[in-house]
Formats: sequence, C-alpha cells, structure tokens
Amino acid sequence: MTRNSKNLMLIFAFIFAMSLFSSCKQESSPATGWFYNDSRTGGFEVRAYQGQETGPGLVFIEGGTFVMGRTEQDVLFDWNNIPRRVTVASFYMDETEVRNLDYCEYLYWISRVFGATYPEVYINALPDTLVWRDRLAYNEPYIYDYLRHPAYREHPVVGISWRQAREYAAWRTDRVNEYILIREGILDWDPDQVNERNFNTEAYIVGQYEGMIIQNLRDLDPRGTGERRVRREDGLLLPAYRLPTEAEWEFAALGLIGNTVYERIVERRMYPWDGHNVRSSQPKSMGNFMANIQRGRGDMMGVSGNLNDAADVTAPVYAYWPNDYGLYNMAGNVSEWVKDVYRPISAEDLSDFRPFRGNVFQTLLKDEENQIVPKDSLGRLIWRDVTLEENLTRRNYRYADNISYRDGDHASSIFFDQEDKANEPGKIMYEHGITTLINDQSRVYKGGSWKDRAYWIVPGTRRFLDENESTNDIGFRCAMNRVGSAVGGY
Repeated sequence: MTRNSKNLMLIFAFIFAMSLFSSCKQESSPATGWFYNDSRTGGFEVRAYQGQETGPGLVFIEGGTFVMGRTEQDVLFDWNNIPRRVTVASFYMDETEVRNLDYCEYLYWISRVFGATYPEVYINALPDTLVWRDRLAYNEPYIYDYLRHPAYREHPVVGISWRQAREYAAWRTDRVNEYILIREGILDWDPDQVNERNFNTEAYIVGQYEGMIIQNLRDLDPRGTGERRVRREDGLLLPAYRLPTEAEWEFAALGLIGNTVYERIVERRMYPWDGHNVRSSQPKSMGNFMANIQRGRGDMMGVSGNLNDAADVTAPVYAYWPNDYGLYNMAGNVSEWVKDVYRPISAEDLSDFRPFRGNVFQTLLKDEENQIVPKDSLGRLIWRDVTLEENLTRRNYRYADNISYRDGDHASSIFFDQEDKANEPGKIMYEHGITTLINDQSRVYKGGSWKDRAYWIVPGTRRFLDENESTNDIGFRCAMNRVGSAVGGY
C-alpha cells in the first residue's frame, strides 16, 4: 500500500470518527445552551417529529387560493354564493362518504358502552330511517333494509342530522387516538369500557382517564415519578375528526390541483372534473354519467339494459371516478353536511383565510381552585362559553357566540339604534318562522344527490337545513386539520 493510500485511509477514518462523535452529540437549546432531553438540566423534552400521520380513511388535501362561489348561472336568483377569492389551509378529508357499515360500527360501540345505563345515547344516534317514506311512492323496503342489510353496507349513510354527524366525528376521534396508543404499546385493549370509563382524547390528556396501561412514556423530569402519559407536545395523537367547512368542501370538490400549470388554472371547472358536461368523454366509458344524479324527470338511472348511472337511489361509495385529490362522489350520490351556519351573503363578510361562520368560543370548565372539573357521566370534559369579562382586553373578539357577527346581530340589523331590540334573539334580523327559515341552527349542505339535477352538483351551489333535521339524500364525510407544513410528507 502506498503512502498516499495510507494517508487517504487515515483521513477517511478521521472523518468517520468525527461523524460518529457529532451524531452522538447531545442536542442543546440555541436560545439558552441548556441540553434537551436531559434530567440533569431539568428534563425539558423535545421529541423527534416526522410529520403528521394520515388518519384512517383520510386523503391529504393541499390547500391554496381559489374563487369560491358561483360558477353556474344563478337559476334560482338566490344570490347566496357570490364569487369571492379565499385561501384554504391544507387539511385532510375522507376519501368517501361515511358508509352504513361505518355508522353501524358506531351504533354498536355506543350500545355496548352506554346502552345499559344511558339508552338515550344510542336512541339519539339512530338515523331516521323513516326519511325514506313518500306519501305517493312505495319506499318501505328501504326503511328496514337500507341501514343494516349487508347489500347496502358500502352505501352512504343517510337520515343523519348535522348534530348526529358531529357526534360521530367526536367518537371517531377517540377511537382512532385510542388505537394509536394501543399500537404504540402504551395502552392495552379494554373491551370492558362502560359509561364514563371510556377513552376520551381530551380526558386522557388532562389526566382524567387511566385505562389499561402497559407502559407509559419515560419522564425526564427529575422531580417526576419516572413515567408519564402522552402529551400533546409528543405529536403522537391526531387532531380531531370534524365536519369540513364549506370553503374546504368546495375547494376539495373542485380539485383544481389537477388542472393547474404552475399558478395558472388552465380551465375554471364547473364540476369536479374537466369540461362542462356530466358525461364521460373517455373512449372506454364514453357517454356514461360521471356521477349519480337524476338525469331528468322520472329518470333516476337510465333505461333497462343500458343503465346509465346504475343506481336507483344511492350507489356504493367507491362508484364512479375520483377527482384529482382522490375523493369519490364529491358530485352526486348524496349531498353532504358541512360545518358552517347558513347566511345568504356570507361571502361578503367572511375572512380571506379559512373562511367559516359558526364560531362559539369555549374553554374548559374549572372549579374555584382553577382545577378542571371532572368529566361528565359519558366520560367527556365539560366546556363553557367564554365570558365578556374574560375578553375585555382582546382586540380579535369579545363575545363567545359569533355566529351572527355582521349578519344577524344587533349591530348589523336595521334596529341597531333601538336598545329594546338588542335582547330579542331571532327578532333582530332573521324572524325565523315568520319571514324566513334562517336562524343560528340553519346549517349548510353542499353538492347534489341521487335525486338532484345537474345544477346542484356544481360545488359552488349551497342549500341549508335545520341542524336537527335529516333527509334520505344528505350524508356526510369527515375532515381533519393539517398541523405544520402545508405540503404533504413533511
């Protein structure tokens, strides 16, 4: 071996040794110089974070700016979807509508956990199967078969009110996070959960749920017990499942990511696919409908022998083609609940970033010693509306309930100068049941359904219904916040 070769090997060995030394070097704070993850310096923990895990059933939706609102002519002259440019943050959304099978799993769980002591929880969660009844049609078979028969297990659940959809999303959050803790070896399976002794994400975080612990995380606090439960700072638990906002749903339905070149939108879409036709232009599927809708009066599925959408009522959730985000049935099949409270001119008032109407700001209920009040009989923490006194020094909000802000509150009404009208809810602008059906319980639903014409599958169209009512053509899907980077995979 030559002298130069020996020198080169020594250099490589030195570099390798230095790299090992640097990789073993303890991470320290650039602000204070103190070491992270070291009990000798107080035990402040910084865990490695590789990015948000995609929850079961979800698809990543990369956010961006788009023109929300009308793309089709306003044939009803409602003027309730005026075009407006907004920005939607990245988020996650269910690949399909929630299926009958998914909802039956939910019903089984709450029956097993609450059925003996609190049967009303199960009863309140049941879909209204009587929505199938029609005074001039024979739809009785759907009442008994549609929800539970295996033939319909892949079809979207219907007869669900907005409130029921919200409760399902909360339950799903807890089941997914419980499974994550089981998967990570922290909790064990607990088939005997009953009443308040069921896993709840928020109750677990604040220490009001013990469960069947296998092994907690190591606690580096020198004054601690040596172990601790998972904290929000660990990044292990997922954000809550919820209903998408109207802006998120519309943005996801359009799927503009598929027809954008750099920042230029090649064609402003009317539907969740390219073109201005509801039929496929692909050679193998030429002429077939792209969605499950009503083609015309009395024509729900086409002619026998050549059924066009092949669905008399709803279709399986994976029927037809996904849009460019990979979302199925964002047009047709069932309309879908979204999170927003309805106002006809929301586009005039809402924020440019993550627009939404329906905020009621809350905080956890605490006792006189500033301790969180124990969870309720169903195992959930108790929340209360924030008070005016708590927010006197704030500039961004004062009141808890901001549903009617700028559209329905005292300051925005024609009675703004009449103090006697200030304390008359529902009588300020929207006289519910007298001159309008709009109130603070009116929730938006989007998209067309199996019994709607093509006009309603345009993502910009919008309708509303009371949050306690349900129909045989409204379903829902869940969404989840994206934390951190707006780009997937980071």
